[in-house]
Amino acid sequence: MRNFKELKIWQKGFSIAVNCLKITNGFPSNEKFGLTAQLNRACFSIPSNIAEGSSRSSDKDYNRFIEIALGSCFEAETQFLISMHLGIGDQQLIQNILSEIDEEQKMLIAFSKILRRSVTSSKLTTHSS
Repeated sequence: MRNFKELKIWQKGFSIAVNCLKITNGFPSNEKFGLTAQLNRACFSIPSNIAEGSSRSSDKDYNRFIEIALGSCFEAETQFLISMHLGIGDQQLIQNILSEIDEEQKMLIAFSKILRRSVTSSKLTTHSS
C-alpha cells in the first residue's frame, strides 16, 4: 500500500478540491444544486480517486482510479469554463484553478503512462518466465 498523501498528484488534487469549495461558496444560491454541486463533486473526486487507487494491489487497478481522477479533472475544467462564460464566480480565482487543473491533468497523464508501462513490463516478465 502506498502513502497517497506523499504523492504530488494527490497534493495538487487536494488543493484543487479546497480551492473549488472556496470558489463555489461565492456562487449564487440558485446554483447550489446545479453547477456548485457538480463542481464540488468533480473536484472532490480527484484526490479521492487517487487515494482509493493507492490502496489497490495491482498497477492495473491503480491506473483505473488515476484515469477516473483524470476524467474528473476534465469534467471540472469544463464546468469552470461554463461558469466563466456565464460570469458566475470570481473570474480570477477560476482562472487560477484552471491553471491548477491543467497541471494536475499533465501529472495524471504522466503517472498513468508510468503505471501502464509497469503493467506491460510485468506481463512481459510473466510470459517470458
